[in-house]
This record gives sequence, C-alpha cells and structure tokens, in this order.
Amino acid sequence: MTNADPTLDDVCEFIVDCLHATAPVQDEGYPLIRTPNIDKGRLNLEGVYRVSEDTYQEWTRRAVPETNDLILAREAPAGNVAIVKEGQQVCLGQRTVHLRPDKKQIDSDFLCYFLNAPMQQGRLLAGETGATSKHVNMRDIRRLTLEGLPKLEVQERIGKILAAYDDLIENNRRRIQLLEQAARLLYKEWFVHLRFPDHEHVKIKDGVPEGWEKKPLSEIADFRLGKMLDQKKNRGELKPYLANVNVRWGGFELSDLREMRFEPRELERFGLKSGDIVMCEGGEPGRCSLWRDEIPGMMIQKALHRIRPKKGIDYRYLYHNLFHKARHGHLATLFTGATIKHLPREKLALVEIEIPPASLMKLFVEQVSPIETQIGVLQSLIIRLIRARDLLLPRLMSGEITV
Repeated sequence: MTNADPTLDDVCEFIVDCLHATAPVQDEGYPLIRTPNIDKGRLNLEGVYRVSEDTYQEWTRRAVPETNDLILAREAPAGNVAIVKEGQQVCLGQRTVHLRPDKKQIDSDFLCYFLNAPMQQGRLLAGETGATSKHVNMRDIRRLTLEGLPKLEVQERIGKILAAYDDLIENNRRRIQLLEQAARLLYKEWFVHLRFPDHEHVKIKDGVPEGWEKKPLSEIADFRLGKMLDQKKNRGELKPYLANVNVRWGGFELSDLREMRFEPRELERFGLKSGDIVMCEGGEPGRCSLWRDEIPGMMIQKALHRIRPKKGIDYRYLYHNLFHKARHGHLATLFTGATIKHLPREKLALVEIEIPPASLMKLFVEQVSPIETQIGVLQSLIIRLIRARDLLLPRLMSGEITV
C-alpha cells in the first residue's frame, strides 16, 4: 500500500447511504433492492419487493440509481456488491449503499468485481460491528483503500472478461425462471383453479374435489432444522452449508457459500439430497426452493427447514404446493415474532396439504419431469461458470493473470 493508493470515496462521484426506513411495498411497481437481492456481481430480482411511483420518488430523492452504478450490502450478507444493468430501474431498501463510480477514474464492472474479490472483502469486513447482525459502517466503506489499481484500459478489459461470465450465468438463470414459471402455471391450473384433466366429471365437496384428501404436513413429510452455527463447538470436517441468504424463491445463490464443521454422523441429520425442499425459518419465512443436488454433500444451517416427503408423496408436487402457499401469503398466519418473523417447526407441521389421487399426481409429475431435467442441466452449468469466474477473479485482480 502506498500513499498514492486512492480510497473508494476518491474514485466515486458519490457514496450515498439508503433511507433508514421501511418502504411500503405492493405487488407491482419498481424493484426495491434489499440485501438478499444483492449477489456478488449482479442484482437478483427474483421475488423482489416492489414499490409505488410515490415511494420510488421518495426513496430516490438522494440519488436515482443509473446503469453502471453499484449497490453494496451493509448487512446480511455484508459486503456483497452488484452492478445496476441497463433497463433496471430500482431503488434502495434498508442496509444498502449506492455508489456511482467516476468513469474517468475507474471502470464500473472492474470496481464491482474488485470490491467482491477476497482481499477487498477482507478489508471491508474487518471492521464489522453489531452484536447479532454484523454490518459495515459508512466510514469504513468510504475509507476503503483500493490498492494496486491497474490503468483504466486494463480495468476495462478485466471488467469485460468477468462480466461475460455473469452474462452467461444471468441468461441461464432467466431460462430457469421461465421453466420454473411454466411448472408453477401448470400446478396453479390443475391444483388451484382445479382445471385438471377430466375435472368436468369430478364433484367439488367442501372446496376439495372428490377423491382428494387434506393432511397436515407432519403426516406426509419429515422435516427438521439445520445445524446451529457455533465455530467454537462444532467438530468434524469442513463442509459447505446453505444459510438463509442462499435461498431464493425457486432457486439458490451458490456463489457465496461458507463452510462449517460437520461430523460424519450428521450427514443424514443436516445434509441435503436431491428432491429435498428447503424453506426459510426466519428472515423471510416461507421462502423456499427445491434442492436438485447442485453440490453433493451440501449441509444446512439452523435458519432453514429441510422438508423431505414420505412415501406416496412426490417431492415435485409437494414443492409446488408449498411454494404456492408461501408465495401467496397462506403461511403468514403461522409466523411468530414482532419484528423478525419466524416459522417454527411446530407451526409448519400444521400446514394442510391437499393430496390428489395418485394417478393425477403421477400425471402432473410426468408433465414437469422434463422441465426439472432441463433446470438441473442449467443449474450444473451455472455452478461451473461460478467456479470458473471465482477462480479467475482473484488472479486477475492481483495481476497474476495479465490481460
């Protein structure tokens, strides 16, 4: 580090903190970027909260996010930085920071990846404060020293290389979202609107077609919480684990996984198998996705429920049933907590699941299985791209690989 090394404040036109207030949200409108929407490199708008025109104007009065601006998460997970891409008209939610790089001094793509690189992340998070929820303060963000910045033309070449990986990742994620949407629409048509094959010949009784049953989740699935995070007490081999922040609506963010020690006997208790449903217990309880064995040997942290259907219940049907209930607020009456909401295990056990005849469930599975296969292929491709990008990132930033 030399006296000539600039700070983050030096290379930005401005660094603006978010409004410290909870924005009123609605079903339609402008995306409200909260920390779960900030991945390493790109914004994740799947399941994003939205706000009205009036709220958007109020929440952008300090600065309006523009293309190539950066948004940094101050908390949960602290340190993630994403770039605003063309066509993304967003506003900042709580615990986020808006940065506008000075294009005369630094390339926006390069700065985004530079800040996400291990060295800068270590420096940024070294001053984390907070007893329970760690966060980064504005002073440390502004004073962050940017050591060893290459010339602007080199920055631009590095930024383009890394952005190409994220473009491919983003394209595959969009394809997965479309496939997921197709499966969800089929589920909704058959099992919510009750327009399943031959529905004209089935009578509805007490809101349920004849031949269907309603059973509590506890009767048709096994479920448990993951392992408590305690680095001082945990023993065994280091293994990657999913935390609350890694679970998206209908997907997972696997580029920022952490490791924890698990003993061999804990693999069955806290490990994931293909077909397990993962649901958030806290933070945004009910947010869920289907694990397709993207990373073998993955474990789960205590803030997550692992739901594993019993014999006779197909995991694809149960996943779409729970996803629909959670996404449309049908689980909200089960939440506990005044400020931070939770979905306790004993409450989750009471959720009533509609069980169609085995023949209809089988027919649904036959329709969605090709979709699931395509999603699995795309997920595997995304993981390979993430690994390649993350291997390349520190080497480009350190100058080990020149461009």
